[in-house]
Amino acid sequence: MTDNGYALFDTPIGRCGIAWNARGIAATCLAEPDARRARARLARRCPGSDEQVPPPEVQRVIDRIIALLRGAGDDLADVVLDMNGIPEFNARIYAIIRAVPPGKTITYGEIAKRLGAPEARDVGQAMGQNPFPPIVPCHRVVAAGGKTGGFSAPGGVATKLRMLAIEGAQVDGTLPLFEGPAAQR
Repeated sequence: MTDNGYALFDTPIGRCGIAWNARGIAATCLAEPDARRARARLARRCPGSDEQVPPPEVQRVIDRIIALLRGAGDDLADVVLDMNGIPEFNARIYAIIRAVPPGKTITYGEIAKRLGAPEARDVGQAMGQNPFPPIVPCHRVVAAGGKTGGFSAPGGVATKLRMLAIEGAQVDGTLPLFEGPAAQR
């Protein structure tokens, strides 16, 4: 990767953003209500970054995110993230979530159990701090019994349900998809 930078890009769920540095992808943001808010979110996470045309390796990540949000089965698990400053507990959770493929879900409780002690509530707090959606697919983390649980991205649970529906995942609140890319797998 090259110098610190960020870019905004359009997706099927709205305008998203990505920031990068020499270590990898430094942050992303899901569809903010307007470009000003997206820029502000990225600037908070990546001070000193300038809006610029993304280098080719970042453009490839952008293209993959757009494809994922159109229903492609790409899990983005190989995208290099700059985990500098991410608490170890959160990093362990993010590693578990990155292994959950599109169209599948995992519960907060299952993640807590894999970690060996913390409560599901702690997992939820780490999800709210995720600086890399959808590369770290926190939308695939649901509450027990197939309930949606929360979602701190713009649009809240409605955005989470939309992303899960695009991927073909079934949880309370999503409608089955009988057409479209996710249903044709």
